Amino acid sequence: QVQLVESGGGLVQAGGSLRLSCTASGRTFSVYDMGWFRQAPGKEREFVAAISWSGGPTKYADSVKGRFTISRDNAKNAVYLQMNSLKGEDTAVYYCAADRQLRLSGLGSDYDYWGQGTQVTVSS
Repeated sequence: QVQLVESGGGLVQAGGSLRLSCTASGRTFSVYDMGWFRQAPGKEREFVAAISWSGGPTKYADSVKGRFTISRDNAKNAVYLQMNSLKGEDTAVYYCAADRQLRLSGLGSDYDYWGQGTQVTVSS
């Protein structure tokens, strides 16, 4: 079992930046691939980015490529999402998730553990 807690959300103007953090406790963090997902009001949860257990391979949704960067620090049991050039359509609750099967997946159903989410609001 691993517990995930997100932080760093808030209100930002369009074009601005935010850095989300997700810290893990419980079992060894470095054995999980990690992902970020988001859910806007009235919409389905969608994949944002994923990073392998080693911090090497990454994967991004087309909508955030070139603007968002996922990274991790296994020594700190943390994964980050740097979000630049934010747009109104990035407004959502952002969740981090952990995958024991190391699939570097964009499917929410492939992830075993989830955080409670952090709100990101981008004003235009």
